[in-house]
Amino acid sequence: MISIHNLSKTYNGVTVLNLEHLDIPKGQAFGLVGNNGAGKTTLFSCLLDLIKPSTGYIENGGVKVNESEDWKTYTASFIDESFLIGYLTPEEYFYFIGELRGQNKADVDALLATFADFFNDEILGKRKYLRDLSKGNQKKVGIVATLIGSPDVIILDEPFANLDPTTQIRLKGIIKKLATDQDVTVLVSSHDLQHVTEVCERIVVLEKGNQVKDIITSPATLRELEDYFAGNAVETIVAQAQMDDI
Repeated sequence: MISIHNLSKTYNGVTVLNLEHLDIPKGQAFGLVGNNGAGKTTLFSCLLDLIKPSTGYIENGGVKVNESEDWKTYTASFIDESFLIGYLTPEEYFYFIGELRGQNKADVDALLATFADFFNDEILGKRKYLRDLSKGNQKKVGIVATLIGSPDVIILDEPFANLDPTTQIRLKGIIKKLATDQDVTVLVSSHDLQHVTEVCERIVVLEKGNQVKDIITSPATLRELEDYFAGNAVETIVAQAQMDDI
């Protein structure tokens, strides 16, 4: 479904992303993990044509994302609150997204009704603007909005952040169902190793823009990831101590 070819992004002579080749098939729940500055958000921004790569290209459904907008008809994403429209109520925002995706009000209402538990009676009918909602409730709106129109690809950056434990559990169920039951390709970036391990069947680790691991999830995956990042933490402490001694 998604194919990355010789992709790199450089700022002021510093390469922040460098991926030779990466394929993500249709219907896969794909996780992306890495420390701050690893290149996760840069990769998602390239996937959404928000920034132009320095070299290479990305294909989504056989369409080069930087040459055509055809991929937008079957792709949805929520990266952060900037994707929302603060002066709209949640209902107005949902109907606006529905209009863009060829859904009428009844279609949108039918979808929203299936997320009553996820909303926990905190979103709809409250006569609040999106800008006045909590960070967690803004995230709920953004995530559910990605589902309008039944896209084939959904991209979520840090979807578990700012959500309470009950909502995190519900979100994990939603992501699993999308990939396994509806054959949707779901890309999830997260700092939470446990959550991403539980919902993704495959996890790629980025470090300083490079792919360092590509793991098919198993019962041993969480420990493998924890050991990897714990090792990085030790290396950082040792390097800092050596610098202090100079």
